[in-house]
Amino acid sequence: MRKLPWGSILAGVLAAFFLFGSLGNIVAPASILEEYKRWGYPPWFHFVTGTMEFAAAALLLSRSTRFAGTVLATILMCAAAATVVLHREYAHAIVPLIVMVFSVLVGATTMRSRLPAS
Repeated sequence: MRKLPWGSILAGVLAAFFLFGSLGNIVAPASILEEYKRWGYPPWFHFVTGTMEFAAAALLLSRSTRFAGTVLATILMCAAAATVVLHREYAHAIVPLIVMVFSVLVGATTMRSRLPAS
């Protein structure tokens, strides 16, 4: 049985997560716009978030840009977790923290695969 490429599979799952997240932020239903307003972000900031999430998704799909995608994804999830923690919405920090851990895992796997075999 062939060994599954778990790093690539997890990178694809992360890319899908960030793609759907980007669409949710760019389209931004009223509930999302209200959250950004409550957190003190300017009215246009959901476009910035959505664009960065889309970039993370795109970067994660290619093996040559995957590490950059994991760095961007980790930064985005760190910012998301910090936002909700600062506003005492602790339960909302769980998903960003889990996704951040997976992003770091994919980044570590990506870096390890680039190292020369010893």
